[in-house]
Amino acid sequence: MKTIGFLSFGHWSDQRGSATRTAGDALLQAIDIAVAAESMGVDGAYFRVHHFARQHASPFPLLSAIAARTSSIEIGTGVIDMRYENPLYMVEDAGAADLISRGRLQLGLSRGSPEQVIDGWRYFGYAPGEDETDADMARRHTQVFLQMLEGGGFAEPNPRPMFPNPPGKLRLEPHSEGLKDRIWWGAGSNKTAEWAAMMGMNLQSSTLKDDETGEPFHVQQAAQIRAYREAWKAAGHKRSPRVSVSRSIFAITNDMDRMYFGRGGKEDDSLGYIEQQRSIFGRSYADEPDKLIAQLAKDEAIAEADTLLLTIPNSLGVDYNVHALESILTHVAPGLGWR
Repeated sequence: MKTIGFLSFGHWSDQRGSATRTAGDALLQAIDIAVAAESMGVDGAYFRVHHFARQHASPFPLLSAIAARTSSIEIGTGVIDMRYENPLYMVEDAGAADLISRGRLQLGLSRGSPEQVIDGWRYFGYAPGEDETDADMARRHTQVFLQMLEGGGFAEPNPRPMFPNPPGKLRLEPHSEGLKDRIWWGAGSNKTAEWAAMMGMNLQSSTLKDDETGEPFHVQQAAQIRAYREAWKAAGHKRSPRVSVSRSIFAITNDMDRMYFGRGGKEDDSLGYIEQQRSIFGRSYADEPDKLIAQLAKDEAIAEADTLLLTIPNSLGVDYNVHALESILTHVAPGLGWR
């Protein structure tokens, strides 16, 4: 069995062929896709966060809106760039969204990736400290966020408050018990995966990671997951962690699928450099269901993970994305034992 969710980047464009032409379209269609996904048995609705781009940015209004329209599907991010975040304000936003969802929030965080502008986090009022990189700053923000999620009091109360206070120091409100166990870290290397385990966060691993051994992407990703689990065990955490991987997977079942993906997926991994780091990008999958089942059965990282996030082409509109998800659940997942 696998937990199966979808991951949307929330693109919009007024170019020809786009069914998602405005920011409003992207947001409202995301809600509709999540509602339909829940009704067909999809387990999670996840959203990428990018700034200064025609994509989803501030996630909590969207997550709260989906929470209010659904009852069982997990709602989350994959991922929030913590270089841009005020961790205390984020605790309040996350607590509110989790309470609206009645405990279904699954927040993926990370140190971020190259953005649309240079050092965009500076426009948000943040800068690394002395002898600190922007990645260090993201991890610092994350550690503060995790600490505040514990719900301990830390702020001195006003002796003459406008409203009565509980005894002792005050915490951030609203507090959502248990949310801290539903925080994930998007790790791009084995080292950061091990750090995530030490911090008690679940692991999100995408289709991009540092090329650390020269092996195929899925082999390296599987090794990353095993390293994470070993680090989790060594840290002595009491609960069992969760691990997700994301993939682009499309089952070709009709003429529209053939029009969009009939040339197949990107059948080989690719290599490149991100911020001078040699990186490996995992392949995508597009084929007839029986052939997909045979190909996916060989993906070692999917086998290691308990959660699979299917990246969706949101700009193709609600109906097509609902069809694409349903095709995987109906024609592919059962053949791999995911359902």
